[in-house]
Amino acid sequence: MIGLHASVGRGALALSLAFCATPALARADKPADPGRSTPDAAAPQSSPVAAETNEPVPGDIIITAQKRSENIQKVPLAVSVVSEAQLKASGVTQFQDLGKIAPSLTVRPAEHPVNANVSLRGVGTFAFGIGVEPSVAVLVDEVPLAFQARAFTDLPDVERIEVLRGPQSTLYGKSASAGLINIITRQPTDTFHARFNVMGTTDSEYGGNFSVSGPISSQLGYVLSASYSNWDGNVRNLFNGKKVNGREAFNTRGKLRWEPVSNVTITLSGNYLNGNTTVGRPFIRLDPTALLRNTAGQTQAVTMPGVTVGPDNREISNNYNSRTKYEGGGGSLRGEIGLGDMTLVSITSYDKFRLNDYLDHDDTSSPAAVGNNIQVGQFHSTLFTQEVRLLSSSSKPFRYTLGAYYANVKFERPFLRGPAFSLANWYATSKSEQLAAFAQVDWEIVPHLILTGGGRVQNEKVSYTFQDNIAAASFSGHAEDTAGTYRISGRYEVTPDLMFFATYSTGYKGQTYDLTTGFNQARANAGPIKPERSRDKEVGMRAQFLDRRVTFNLTYFDTNYKNLQAQTIETINQTQNFRLTNVGGLNTKGVELDTSAHIGEDFNLTGSVAYLDAKYTSYPRAQCYPLQVQATGCVPAVLPSPGVPAQPAYQVLTGARAVQAPKWKFSVGADYSPSLGGNLKGVAQANWQYQSSVYYVAEDPQTFQKAYSIVNAGLGVRDKDRKWEIVAFVNNLFDVQYYPSLVNTASNFNNRLATQALLPRDFRRYGGLRLGVNF
Repeated sequence: MIGLHASVGRGALALSLAFCATPALARADKPADPGRSTPDAAAPQSSPVAAETNEPVPGDIIITAQKRSENIQKVPLAVSVVSEAQLKASGVTQFQDLGKIAPSLTVRPAEHPVNANVSLRGVGTFAFGIGVEPSVAVLVDEVPLAFQARAFTDLPDVERIEVLRGPQSTLYGKSASAGLINIITRQPTDTFHARFNVMGTTDSEYGGNFSVSGPISSQLGYVLSASYSNWDGNVRNLFNGKKVNGREAFNTRGKLRWEPVSNVTITLSGNYLNGNTTVGRPFIRLDPTALLRNTAGQTQAVTMPGVTVGPDNREISNNYNSRTKYEGGGGSLRGEIGLGDMTLVSITSYDKFRLNDYLDHDDTSSPAAVGNNIQVGQFHSTLFTQEVRLLSSSSKPFRYTLGAYYANVKFERPFLRGPAFSLANWYATSKSEQLAAFAQVDWEIVPHLILTGGGRVQNEKVSYTFQDNIAAASFSGHAEDTAGTYRISGRYEVTPDLMFFATYSTGYKGQTYDLTTGFNQARANAGPIKPERSRDKEVGMRAQFLDRRVTFNLTYFDTNYKNLQAQTIETINQTQNFRLTNVGGLNTKGVELDTSAHIGEDFNLTGSVAYLDAKYTSYPRAQCYPLQVQATGCVPAVLPSPGVPAQPAYQVLTGARAVQAPKWKFSVGADYSPSLGGNLKGVAQANWQYQSSVYYVAEDPQTFQKAYSIVNAGLGVRDKDRKWEIVAFVNNLFDVQYYPSLVNTASNFNNRLATQALLPRDFRRYGGLRLGVNF
């Protein structure tokens, strides 16, 4: 079945609220600051019990959301934190699955990672061109990734993941206008530790990872980790009998931490990844009269023989292997120097990434010329960053963070499509250089009342080149912009376990050029796309009860976006081209509830709920979706006449629900670990994920996903100190079918009904076994 009835959704929501639990509240084993901040810059240490056994310790949740280590209950921001254990229990092994356990986060996959989209609270840039900043930044150990696609792989050696919701531009810059995701990996340890994990499933997925850490000398420590995973996929290509929609990935990471004296810490880290994916987009709807590219005789029986189109279809027929292959690596050098009661932090990073993409453009195995159209391209990115910040003592009533940031990023994109139709052959480059200064001050003006003010000023220079090899035309341009953002907030700590806050912040995403197929003199003359700006209001409560065993965090938000940068579609010679532009405005508001309960020594509940109302406040001229007619809102095109210019068809989306913005979403988890005698404890885990209906393209009924609910469960046994654990699990226990992405390809089939889907990893129920060893 696809989705569930609304009554089931309401019941699921009620139960999740009753549980009062959230994955947003993972306990950190170590001080959160990567590289291990000096004690004065860090928040309180975790207890030795937590460090050795990984058992949660109530009230000890340390994050780095404000660029210093702090207890999450003292931070006036909407932050979710997910631990490694919660990732496993929820069936999350890939970055693109994070939306399952962070309800305000939605990740829509695509035929390759560059076209995927990450959105928070219904806001994310749907853009396929190089040089376009995401709305949601992704960082690893506080080091930004230039290319969001760089993150779409395994999640190896993860200590925790912090998801910051709402504009974060003041501290994190122009690519965090809707929020950010900070992936924190394991740090070197003072004593030897080793962790090994292996996993296999009933549908032929297998993988493993290891991490070893410890001291080399009294001043030098290390951590080394690596992972490998392989899955053939859950779609079969009948043309050659191979499985597709799968992946293979290898990741490795290493860190050296040197402490020459007590107040100096230097951490050198490096990483490398190599992987590939295979692509298969089954047709779930197709008009029997549809002809490929309106070519006589090119019916379904000819273009995709043997494929049975329908909601459960997991077969394709492609005569070209759609796939991606990627490779990248980089490193960072982090230094922390104690200067009396202050700490100086310097972070230098370099990253290089390359992704090759190959696509069967017609998605068929037609023997005709129109059935042999392919699309081939590459993405190259290089990034260099330098950040310096000065942190005052965390223990004083007046504290500050001062910083400067520099980034230089370069992209290249060669692209080729043909030879039968929709011809394209171009090469583009994009460069961006950014220099910024930021500051944030916290002042406890009276006991328990803390006011916070912060600001950022940044200057950015952007440039591009575009070589159209078919039209023999070249274009280039550059632009510069200086902008400021700020944040003010106040919080009052009624008791050590109850805090109320209010925050007002602004967000900024820089100007850019739309470097995609169809770039021409008109686009060049138009100059860069305007910056996107946002204004956000939040009020919330952070509360803990029963000796900090129950946590209840509530946030209300209301954010307005102006000059929203969004992808629209223009049709040139019957070919859809994707174009980025400023479409108008958007408002997103709602409520987020993060809670947890630690019941006794054996039972933990976690969960998170988000209610979202995201609508376009101004979107007067949007592209009509394929098959849209005047009766369903498409205003007809106007042909040119004397004194009247041509007017393409359009639809009005003002007031419409934003794409990829479900009204309700939640995740609830439970972990019960009773004693079995001796050193053994049982393991019973369950995770329940619910999402209400959503559009993947605005108002397009062919891209509408109904509400659905997924349940994962696991049973096993572990050592009481978690030195080892073995768990048998079943993901998608009730075998519910849903689609994380839908594509309307009617324009490829003489404007007849044609809908393709990208299938999720858990499109069908599957089981598996995972084994972990920790010593």
